[in-house]
Parts: sequence; C-alpha cells; structure tokens
Amino acid sequence: MNENDLRDCFAMFALCGILSCDYSVDEAPATLAYKYADDMLEARRPKEDGIVAIKKTRKKLT
Repeated sequence: MNENDLRDCFAMFALCGILSCDYSVDEAPATLAYKYADDMLEARRPKEDGIVAIKKTRKKLT
C-alpha cells in the first residue's frame, strides 16, 4: 500500500466519522475528510528531535 492509497483509506474512515455525526460542517464533507487524512499522514511521519538518549542497561547477575 503506497501513501496515496493510505491517504484514500484515511479519508474514507474520516468521511464515515464526519457523516455519522449529527452536527453540520462549514465545508464539503469530502474536502474536510481529505484534510483530516493529510493530518493523519503528517502524524505518522517520524519527528527528529536531535540525538536520542542512550539508556543504561544492567547486566543480570547469575
């Protein structure tokens, strides 16, 4: 599954959620669903916050 397929899948589920709610939205539901899908794809991307801390490990005593 490539990123475009994943975007369509996210938009499909977002559209189901939008249409299942009883409140009205200001813009077209499909347009809003793709905005949500783009936000979901952005959230999946790893964020680099610098150097990862090294955790100390303890050796088990036998």
